[in-house]
Amino acid sequence: MALLARVRVRPNPSRCFRHLLSSTADGVALDEATRIELWSWGKNEVGQLGLGDEETRRSPALVTSMSLDHSAVPATVPVTSTATSFLSVENTGDLGFNAKNDKRVEASGRSTHSAQVEVNDKAGIACGLFHSCMWMDGKVWLWGKGGGGRLGLGSEQSRYSPTLLSSLTDVKSVALGGLHSVAVTHGGSVYTWGFGGFGALGHGSYTKELSPRKLTGQEWVDDVIHIAAGGSHTAAITSSGDLYTWGRDEGDGRLGHGSTVQTDEGVLSTPGKVRELNVRVAAVACGGFCTMALTPEGQLWSWGGNSNYELGRGDRKDDWRPKPIPSLEKTHIIQVSCGGYHAAALTADGKVLTWGHGGHGQLGHEGLESAREPAIVESLADRRVVSIACGGAWTAAVTERGELYTWGKNRDNQLGIPGLSDAQMNPALVEFDHNLTDDMSSGDSHLKKAQVVGVCAGATHGLCLAYGT
Repeated sequence: MALLARVRVRPNPSRCFRHLLSSTADGVALDEATRIELWSWGKNEVGQLGLGDEETRRSPALVTSMSLDHSAVPATVPVTSTATSFLSVENTGDLGFNAKNDKRVEASGRSTHSAQVEVNDKAGIACGLFHSCMWMDGKVWLWGKGGGGRLGLGSEQSRYSPTLLSSLTDVKSVALGGLHSVAVTHGGSVYTWGFGGFGALGHGSYTKELSPRKLTGQEWVDDVIHIAAGGSHTAAITSSGDLYTWGRDEGDGRLGHGSTVQTDEGVLSTPGKVRELNVRVAAVACGGFCTMALTPEGQLWSWGGNSNYELGRGDRKDDWRPKPIPSLEKTHIIQVSCGGYHAAALTADGKVLTWGHGGHGQLGHEGLESAREPAIVESLADRRVVSIACGGAWTAAVTERGELYTWGKNRDNQLGIPGLSDAQMNPALVEFDHNLTDDMSSGDSHLKKAQVVGVCAGATHGLCLAYGT
């Protein structure tokens, strides 16, 4: 679901996000004077929307907005003692909402994955199972369920508004799993925290970590450029293009090791190199039971659980061996995202491909059938898509015009569109409340049009970044 990502992964930067902070006309361009906004919607039982309460939002609600400069603070939420700097995944201070204790830990993270959106390698957003984050200029903010220590704030207390993770700085990117969190710094170091029972933290133990703990013990751990997190497993890519995975396997092969490494009853609690993957990789995505990697040339590889065709190979056989997806060997892919039992990929020319389980309409193929191999989402074929995300059983896409489309499971209002059925089989346009206040000091209000630049999808909630004109 979230996790998912995340994940927006790109071996060769796509036209839109490559230029997010430039003046180019390609895609959705941002500049230093633009006001950026963080929106959230869907289920909110443990504060994962960051709005200070537990109320479900059927349509996107504004969490915060700010100008894209280094001194800006959010202007549309009540600021107490802590300012927030923001640009996409995790970043805000504690805005003074009531936090609630919840020390229960879910028994399984099976349907979660890490969904993350990065903007110009400087900021981003990510969704986990029941927690969220944003980061900017090296700082990280988290909110939502705190069980297992997944917020990294030194306790298992839940937070209902974005809260600064002051113990971690110089952050480049964050990935959120079902019960754990992962961060990589600009210097290439990896930190993990949260529930350790599945080995997903990579420290060689199964204890929870209430605060970020650095991975140590291997030379490559200070040379990481990209990370991903699934419900119970984690992946990292080094600057040389090597892929390392660790966490829970359960016999489906999602770690990509087979018998080449020894596990503890299906759990690998320290990182292991995926040696069967004999190509350099630039990006990785973790699903509920599978993993996918992109090469710098845009070739997509898959491995792991395949009970619902999520590997895209045309059959339902689990396979721990990484292999290129046959039908995509001549297609240049620039982004991949994995859900609970489905996946999506974005081509270099802006087309969306989906495959796997379709029982909730999450494939966008005008039906509820599953797809054995990647197929184009025809409803979006006349639009150039620049960003995609898979939730647990739903999917989202952002076009170069800044439009946000969602489809799939909607039982918890995760599609952000009031009035839809529980299973939306075609992409539907998400609308925003554009009556935002530009100048908080004067109270002047103007009609604004939100233009989305990135989206991430959790199990039952979503986040996006947008700017208004």
